[in-house]
Amino acid sequence: MRTPASNASPSHAPQSGAPVREPEQLPFLLSQGQGEAARRLMSYVASLPLPGPDAQLLAAVSAIRAARGGVANVTGADLAALRLTDPHQAVNALRDVGWQLADTVLDSDPAAPPTRVTVPELAPENDHPLPRAKLTRSRVSGWTARTLSAKPLKKLPPAARLAGLYLAAHGTSGLLTPVPADLPAACRPALPSLLEKGFLAELSGEGYRLDPRVGHLAGVRVPAPDDGAAARDPSATAAAGTRKFQFDADTWAAWKDTAGPALRQHVESVENCALCRLRPFAVAEAFSGPSRPQNVSEPTRILYEEWKEAHPDRGPQAAAFTVDFRARHGHGPSYKQLGKGMGWKVSRELRGYIVRRLVQDAWLMGTGTVPWTLRPGPAAQEQGITLPRARGAQSTALSPS
Repeated sequence: MRTPASNASPSHAPQSGAPVREPEQLPFLLSQGQGEAARRLMSYVASLPLPGPDAQLLAAVSAIRAARGGVANVTGADLAALRLTDPHQAVNALRDVGWQLADTVLDSDPAAPPTRVTVPELAPENDHPLPRAKLTRSRVSGWTARTLSAKPLKKLPPAARLAGLYLAAHGTSGLLTPVPADLPAACRPALPSLLEKGFLAELSGEGYRLDPRVGHLAGVRVPAPDDGAAARDPSATAAAGTRKFQFDADTWAAWKDTAGPALRQHVESVENCALCRLRPFAVAEAFSGPSRPQNVSEPTRILYEEWKEAHPDRGPQAAAFTVDFRARHGHGPSYKQLGKGMGWKVSRELRGYIVRRLVQDAWLMGTGTVPWTLRPGPAAQEQGITLPRARGAQSTALSPS
């Protein structure tokens, strides 16, 4: 896992000084449904009896273009952009599984016409897992190109870039996600290089997390920000009718069915927490309801400066609280639970601003999008305030969130 210099292994993380504020994330390239289509594409590629990453990369780029009619147009420039170790071998490997393509695809002349690649099993009359809708195919095709050309990936060997496609399709910069079960075996030795180059922010025996700088490439979409203050009082159900969010058990179940494995595991750890005992309405609203505005008024900013002076140890104390909370609950605290546990008797607006400042100052780490995910940030880790897993202890209680 990437940690500050005092805790990091030289082979798995760059040495650094003071924590660097993460850049603002770019808009997601894929919607939730398009992310699912990207995962189906990668699973389809993994199912083909191809000899290695070269052929699998070419298959990924070609298959999504051929998903509607069984035929794709591929140019020599497309092939060159993949930077394959042996393009001829990749072309022959696709022919061996029944794909039809001419040697003209190897022509690097930019003026050369595209080559038709025919994929019989993707013909219109055949039932196959890839998307047929034009917009989805276009978006996923663009996503493959943008991911492979991302700065941390573009100079890496084919196995590492293919691994980047798989991890981007299945992952997020917000949650620790299990490494895909169908990730090709040739890609696994390349995973540490994705961490070293900054494509991943974390990599452990349990899973990985995309670096926020490439978070826009994620195929798993998480809900809009909410402080997760879902530990509502008993009047929440009665007040539900006056809110924009309307709880429906079937809709909530359907939402969870579309979530990735790591996100669903995190949701269920919150739902089933015997200590929080949250109402289903509250959990559903926090994860799938409309986001709350995060505008901060000038009076609140002034109050924060006064509050900050009275709480000089706020960062280490808040980080230590999240460690203890996670050990007992199996998930991180909401903004409200953190404020209550710390004894902050402040307004909701000020509490939210306090937590966001702690995240900006690297004392806390939150996904920014998923509730109940607060944990120690890089500044806290430099002081030895870390989760047990980060200290090398056996991970037995903590949910990947």
